[in-house]
Amino acid sequence: MIDGEIMQVEPENLVTEVLMLKHRDYRIIQICAAKAGDRIEITYSFGKEYKMVGLRISILPDTEIVSISDIYAPAFLYENEIHDLFGINIKMISLDYHGNLYRIKKEAPFKE
Repeated sequence: MIDGEIMQVEPENLVTEVLMLKHRDYRIIQICAAKAGDRIEITYSFGKEYKMVGLRISILPDTEIVSISDIYAPAFLYENEIHDLFGINIKMISLDYHGNLYRIKKEAPFKE
């Protein structure tokens, strides 16, 4: 990957791509979700020394994805946040708050 590049990946290939970055000594920087029309884009950013690369998946709101928290432990916080705010079902989060990371008035306020 080229520094600053964001590579589009299919959700079913995400874990494989994340493992390849982990084995090349990249650290996780952040995970960000955003609405993009009728889809939700989730961007995973990784860094190594002064290099930054990203993986992006584009999913429908009812798509279930797999957690990367077994690969990068801090990912559980981002994944719980994405679940709470966007209603994305993320399976196998190492520490799953089951929709209770935040105290919010409306369930999944960014889903619509």
